[in-house]
Amino acid sequence: MSFRDLLRDTLRTLSAHKLRTALTMFGIAWGIVSITLMVAAGEGLRVGQAKVAEQFAKDVLIIHAGRTSLQAGGVRAGRRLFWEAEDAAFVGEQSPDCRYVLPELGQGNVPVRSSYNSAALNVNGSWPPFQEIRSIPVAEGRYPTWQDEAQGTRVAFIGSDAKKQLFGSRPAMGETLQVGDFPYTIVGVMQHKEQDSSYDGRDISKIFIPFSSMLRDFPNRPPATPQSVDRLLAQPRSIDQHDACKRQVRAALGRKHGFDPRDEEAAGMWDTMEESQAFREMTDGMKYFLGAVGLATLLIGGIGVMNVMLVAVRERTREIGVRKAVGATKRSIVRQFFAETMFVVFLSGGLGLGVAYGLCALVNLIPMPPFFAGLLPTWSSGFLAFLLLGTIAVLSALYPASRAASVDPIEALRTEVGG
Repeated sequence: MSFRDLLRDTLRTLSAHKLRTALTMFGIAWGIVSITLMVAAGEGLRVGQAKVAEQFAKDVLIIHAGRTSLQAGGVRAGRRLFWEAEDAAFVGEQSPDCRYVLPELGQGNVPVRSSYNSAALNVNGSWPPFQEIRSIPVAEGRYPTWQDEAQGTRVAFIGSDAKKQLFGSRPAMGETLQVGDFPYTIVGVMQHKEQDSSYDGRDISKIFIPFSSMLRDFPNRPPATPQSVDRLLAQPRSIDQHDACKRQVRAALGRKHGFDPRDEEAAGMWDTMEESQAFREMTDGMKYFLGAVGLATLLIGGIGVMNVMLVAVRERTREIGVRKAVGATKRSIVRQFFAETMFVVFLSGGLGLGVAYGLCALVNLIPMPPFFAGLLPTWSSGFLAFLLLGTIAVLSALYPASRAASVDPIEALRTEVGG
């Protein structure tokens, strides 16, 4: 039998059993749609959460000064520590695996007045790379530069919510703010961003000024010294240098302030890279769980497909007998069933993937909540579903067809459907 004849017989047989064919195709397509949507939802949640987490900081170590818990150099434990403004440069020189080491100083509830309104806001000062490692996007103007830092100029970069509170819908660029007792000129406005964590408030509600200006106009209060800072920020040069950067920062601070580098309470670290890894493991677990639920649905669909295919072969036992009686070989009969099954599998599999990806595209047109990136299907999930259901369909057709084709033609012709 030529391929053309095989294809014609396949289409004729499938069209003669429309309901059975439709049920088989529906079982395969539904299973593929189910697992694709399940995995797409899990992937959308993982990507959305990761994007929001990156809005807070990009692979940063946030180092807070604490109290010593280990005796070091003859000094008893329990000593209160304070980081100093000069520590950032010293630690940076001693930590070659750190890309940046920055000081940060902040003060909350500072009275801020514009020509239109007033508020009590957080004022924050650090070096210019702070914008990059803390993921602060610019909507207008610029962030304070190294020139501003060197000259101690009174310039301000304001968060998007701070701008709304102080200026409403009016332009803010170039306007003068009274920050505490000092006039600051606005040189930039932040673009709105979502932020899922913080240690001193959301960035969109802050005023950012040069570190030298912050240290001069808003120094720390006692018992800290006027040169004290709230925290240091360090960023490894790469993921591979992450652990080395942490060790070098602790060792440098230990030398500078006389504590044991193993004393974690003396220099507490918030490691956003470790937090991201833990979160990634959690979201991956959710994705695998949703995939497992989809796989269970897929297997149920596979059982349905198997039952339909088994009934289809049994119903055609007499047909097989007639074919063998007129000279058809076992190989040609099995090939006929294989062609019919593969046609159904590929057609329904393509339809299932098309429907799944189409639904994902339609859902993604709707505005998504901040922590969800939409339905993000993966080709691996669709291929897995297609392969599994296709294998079930082929095996459930070929095995009984092979057995039926081995039966004596006379016995096959005597077979009563349903008996």
